[in-house]
Amino acid sequence: MFTADLNCDMGESYGPYTLGSDKQLIPFISSANIACGYHAGDPQIMEETVKLAIDNQVKIGAHPGFPDLNGFGRRFLQVTPKQAYQMVIYQIGALSGFVHAAKASLSHVKPHGALYNIAAQDKEIARAIAQAIADYNPDLTLYGLANSELTKAGERIGLKVAHEVFADRTYQDDGSLTPRDQPHALLPDEQSAVIQVIDMLKTGTVATVQGARIPIKADTICIHGDSPYAAAFVRRIHQRFAEEGIHLNKNNS
Repeated sequence: MFTADLNCDMGESYGPYTLGSDKQLIPFISSANIACGYHAGDPQIMEETVKLAIDNQVKIGAHPGFPDLNGFGRRFLQVTPKQAYQMVIYQIGALSGFVHAAKASLSHVKPHGALYNIAAQDKEIARAIAQAIADYNPDLTLYGLANSELTKAGERIGLKVAHEVFADRTYQDDGSLTPRDQPHALLPDEQSAVIQVIDMLKTGTVATVQGARIPIKADTICIHGDSPYAAAFVRRIHQRFAEEGIHLNKNNS
C-alpha cells in the first residue's frame, strides 16, 4: 500500500480578515502548516487553528515567514543567515506555546513564501533555517522543496526531511518549479493536477514542461488552501487516493 502526506498552509487569517478555507479543508489533509504571526496569523487564530488540527487528528507544523503582514510574506527581504535563524526560532517558539498548552506535539516546520523560495536556492539561509529547527528540537521534520538546498541542508544536519511536491505546479528539467510569471506555471485544470499527484507518488517521477521525465521525491504534497476551488480539489484527491489504494498518513494511523 502506498502512503501519502497532504499538507496545507493554515491559520493565515488575521484579526477580522479571513483567508483560506481551513475548516472545509482540514478533514481531507494530514499535516497543517500554521502561520506564526509574522506573515499572517495572530494569537487567537493560532490557538484556534491548533485546536482545529487536534480535533481532526492532523499533524501540527510551524509555518514561519518573513515579518511582512502587508505583503503576506511573499516579498523578498534582505536578511542575514543569523537573522533567518533568529526569526525561525522565534516563530516556532510562538506556535509551540499554544501546542504545549493544548497538550499536543509539534510535528514539523515548513518555511513560508519568499523565505521558502530563498532557502530552496541559498545555501547559507538554508543552513541557518535547518540549524534553527535542529537547535529548537532535533526531532522535528523539515518540510522543503524536493531536492532543494533546504532539504539538503536538513539532511546534512541530521534532521528528518520531507521532500515537498506541489499538486498544481509544473516542473522544469532541473527539478525546480516553473516560475509563476512564466507560461504554464500552473497545471490547466483539477484533473491534470490529480493525475500528476498520483503519478509522482507511484512512479517517483514527474513530467516537465520541456517534455522530459525526471526523478522526484514526493514525501509530502502541498495543497494550496487560498483558492476558491481548494475544498473541491482536495476532496477529489482524497477520493482518488481511496480508488488507487493510497493511504493518508494522519496522526491516528
